[in-house]
Amino acid sequence: MEMANTKATSQIPSRAISSGGGGGVCMLSNTWRDEQHPSFINFISTFLTANAFRLNFVPIAPDFIFNCGGSSVAFIFVTSLDPTCISQIFGRVQKLKLQFANLYVVITLPTKEINDLFVRSYFKFGMELGKPTFVLVKDLEMGFEKMVKIAHSRGVCKREDATAKLKAERKQTVQAVNVFQRVVTSIPGIDNHDANALNQAIGSIEAISKASKEQILENTDLSADKAEVVSRFFRDPKFYLSPKIN
Repeated sequence: MEMANTKATSQIPSRAISSGGGGGVCMLSNTWRDEQHPSFINFISTFLTANAFRLNFVPIAPDFIFNCGGSSVAFIFVTSLDPTCISQIFGRVQKLKLQFANLYVVITLPTKEINDLFVRSYFKFGMELGKPTFVLVKDLEMGFEKMVKIAHSRGVCKREDATAKLKAERKQTVQAVNVFQRVVTSIPGIDNHDANALNQAIGSIEAISKASKEQILENTDLSADKAEVVSRFFRDPKFYLSPKIN
């Protein structure tokens, strides 16, 4: 469970998200919207616009789904913990946590009595810590701001993971090209330009080893002498048994 700062939010900030940008799509349940006061829906709309999120009202099972930076996060937003509806609330949590991998439950707890009710109910209905994560706040505005920040943070992490993976793939590609060039330029008389021409026109080292002199001449700008050397290199022991690795 996560307890928010007790300081209430009284105004709509221009941005809730730090530099690095927001942006994304917020899907809001039609049912949940119809249960809220219009002024709070206006707050949500204004807040999302300030943070470059597009708002869509749709028939969805959770109250909110945020798509941000390639990450999808679902939220249940309990704006009033009604003692007569406790079992329905926690039953819904149990159901949706099986459907959504990234689910958070935001609950407003404005008084000590309501907070105590939540704590008793949390253990009564056998909630497992962190599955899902409960975000406890003092007021509605604070709750929604926390939701946007969570969605944004997960989106940033997803983008950073994707960027790191792309960098790793690029590094592997560069290493593969370097190995290719070292092997091919070990052929007598073949330079980097020739290696690149062979790579683009013929392909892998295996493909080059099977290419005939005629194929090399037809598809590259290598001279007849170089094409013959390349062709012989992989067939004549006096070449491939003593390569000149640079």
